[in-house]
Amino acid sequence: MGISADGLREALDALAAARQEGMPITVETCPHYLHFEAESIRDGDTSHKCAPPIRDRATRERLWLALGDGTIDLIATDHSPCPPALKHLDRGDFLAAWGGIASVQLGLSVVWRGARARGYSLERVAQWMCAAPARRAGLHGTKGTIAPGCDADFVLWDPDEEYEVSASMLRHRHPVTPYAGARLPGVVKATYLRGRKIYDGTTVAPAHGAPLLRPQ
Repeated sequence: MGISADGLREALDALAAARQEGMPITVETCPHYLHFEAESIRDGDTSHKCAPPIRDRATRERLWLALGDGTIDLIATDHSPCPPALKHLDRGDFLAAWGGIASVQLGLSVVWRGARARGYSLERVAQWMCAAPARRAGLHGTKGTIAPGCDADFVLWDPDEEYEVSASMLRHRHPVTPYAGARLPGVVKATYLRGRKIYDGTTVAPAHGAPLLRPQ
């Protein structure tokens, strides 16, 4: 969601009313809407272009409140990398630039930074970024939580150690990011997929993914 604070308030009120009527509605937001504010974006910095656009500080804070009170159900990365040329960084042309921000690698740290600053626990972050998306995708029996019968998908990380974002550290194909220069908490030491270590802090194992199908 990326509308104004007043518009967001109206939308959330409408969603709450619809839920009271029993309508099956799910609401998500994304790391970049929880991190950036329009007031701090430099003119022509098209690395921030996304759709909907990033709004002001008040809207960002309203999103956090809506996560906290359960009006917004989950956080999804909306990962959208693109070749640098399509961002038109040299021209600063927002109309011509590709709309999208790549957030998979940085999303956990970005959300944790904002959550911690506002008094939310790591358990809440896990609910927003793991358990709730798995439920929405119909995969709550195998994904989204560490429990008997679920796939052993998890990361080992230091929530307090910080790092500075740079283009050279990004692992997605096109190293364009509006987070460059930001100091973020939460350094991943290892990543496990179905119980198998696929990242040891420096090296990524060969891909061995599998399709995730919604149970019938």
